[in-house]
Amino acid sequence: MLKRLLATATVATLALAVSLSASDGGVTVSDPFARETPPNAKVGGAYMTLTNHGAATVLVAVGSDAAERVEIHDHIMDEGVMRMREVEGGIPLGMHETVTLRPGGYHVMLMGLKEPLRKGGTVDLTLEFDDGSTLDLTAPILSIAATGAKAKGHGDHGHGDHGKTHDH
Repeated sequence: MLKRLLATATVATLALAVSLSASDGGVTVSDPFARETPPNAKVGGAYMTLTNHGAATVLVAVGSDAAERVEIHDHIMDEGVMRMREVEGGIPLGMHETVTLRPGGYHVMLMGLKEPLRKGGTVDLTLEFDDGSTLDLTAPILSIAATGAKAKGHGDHGHGDHGKTHDH
């Protein structure tokens, strides 16, 4: 039992350490996570905060071996109904800009899951940018109700800004 607990703690610590230091030289990723899915679910979501410390770039795609297809999605209001849609052209990241992918805003859709996402596990993601660079990270799988580490404050209200903030 102790051995399994230590192994789980080590994996969680490594996932957090890797994800917090993930960077392509300009973009850093913080607070990545995926939500646990019900046993027969074929779709899941992943979230994170992207901060661009370099020249403007665009997150054009995300890949993962955990799903048959991965898309970047957003929520839009369509005739009074909130709907998800794939983001055409990716998510732009200006110089010194932070964009939060969160429930109710931009997010990563994992479609055709090969197995359910289980709380306590991890999911590997590869972010692809418009200049051809990639960024690999491991996101811990949290409870189905998780909103992220920073959502305990005021960062998860969804005021139509897609989580963008500017650091000057």
